[in-house]
Amino acid sequence: MLYADYSDPDVIRSGDAYYLVASSFHMSPGLPVLRSYDLVHWTLVSHVLARLPDTPAYNLSGTFKITDGNPRDTAGTKYGGGPWAPSIREHGGRFFVYWATPDEGIFMATARQPEGPWSAPTAVLSGAGYEDPCPFWDEDGTAWLVHSKVGAGPLFLHRMRADGTGVLDEGKLIVEDKKRLPVLEGPKLYKRNGWYYIFAPIGGVGTGPQAVGRSRRLDGPYEWRDVLLPGGDLKLKGPHQGGLG
Repeated sequence: MLYADYSDPDVIRSGDAYYLVASSFHMSPGLPVLRSYDLVHWTLVSHVLARLPDTPAYNLSGTFKITDGNPRDTAGTKYGGGPWAPSIREHGGRFFVYWATPDEGIFMATARQPEGPWSAPTAVLSGAGYEDPCPFWDEDGTAWLVHSKVGAGPLFLHRMRADGTGVLDEGKLIVEDKKRLPVLEGPKLYKRNGWYYIFAPIGGVGTGPQAVGRSRRLDGPYEWRDVLLPGGDLKLKGPHQGGLG
């Protein structure tokens, strides 16, 4: 049993082990990596970030007020900032973790093994307003990045350098449907049997379903289906509440 909050988890399998990475927000060390052999029992094995950037904005003042039941730092510091919704992938003998911070951009770090040591962060896409990145290497070796925007949607696709260290274009809008796919975020990109799939929760953190889109083309168009609905006898909430990416 792990007495901790590992929100926005993303999981991969490598050999006989599973590895999970999760959001850590304004806390240090950041981006915990956990290992399991059965998807039930987990062990914390490393952190991607030893500490957050050494900036006064992350030194919380401790002066808060409660708004809508949530604490807000009245000094304008980065409470709730830091790494959001990371993705972990294995490619070319290395492990990669990508994450966004809402004010600074999208970053990545690599390691030979999930237990670390992890490289220093590399800025993949600088600027405010990005969230929930996921890298993807196609069968021909080309590297891609899909991400959402702060505010949950729409989804954009970028071509990346082969080593995943930076984007090569300004990005292309590939998914936007505010009626069918409201509050679209957390995209995870896969390819199976010639189909490209994007797994993404929609509709909000508490009650939204998990949707999956598929396309024969990486840049779409994607056809969508809801595959995991909240509610039922188990009173499940939306896929944000512990769903695996």
